[in-house]
Amino acid sequence: MESVTSESISKPNKRGRPRSEEVEQAILKATARLLAERGLQALTIEDVASLAKVGKTSIYRRWPSKGILALEAFLSEFLLLQPPIDTGSLASDLNEALSAWVRTVAGTPTGRSLVALIAEAQTDPELAIAWSEAVIKTARNQHRSMIERAILRGEIPGDSDVDVLMDMLYGPAYHRLLQGHLPLTEGFVQQVVAVVVAGAKAGAAVPLHVDKD
Repeated sequence: MESVTSESISKPNKRGRPRSEEVEQAILKATARLLAERGLQALTIEDVASLAKVGKTSIYRRWPSKGILALEAFLSEFLLLQPPIDTGSLASDLNEALSAWVRTVAGTPTGRSLVALIAEAQTDPELAIAWSEAVIKTARNQHRSMIERAILRGEIPGDSDVDVLMDMLYGPAYHRLLQGHLPLTEGFVQQVVAVVVAGAKAGAAVPLHVDKD
């Protein structure tokens, strides 16, 4: 999964008067702990409130649903393992970024939480919106800089489709995580990066211009 900031989750989703930072952090830490221990399906607002030593209303003032709360708690932990990357080389940038993602999610509670949140977003409209804003758009904007720097350095054609290259990098990793048919290994990371970099340098990501009759 790509790196984002916790502020990426739309603040209008939170309700009522803001409470203290200490209360918010206690709730997020309690949620993250329970999410890792029990999973999203078994997570309850009652248990979060009990562990954080707050009332349920303190939670519902800030987060409109369990899914939104779980997403923000997940991101607050996940961010620490996904630092920005700038090595000066496209291949090295992509390899470090994808390797960090794999280390974070392969066979870990974080990975299980990620899968559960993706599944939950399919039936929770508010979570789906938050997921799109906080994870897809924000993370894409942050990581697309790896491709844009490569263009500026002249490593790949200037009209390369950045979004296609981002999909090619992270798409296979998400596929293996969600399907579980093959392992997420360092060898897999190296192969994916090699394919993406070779294709980018060869101009395979340059948009095709189809003639219309």
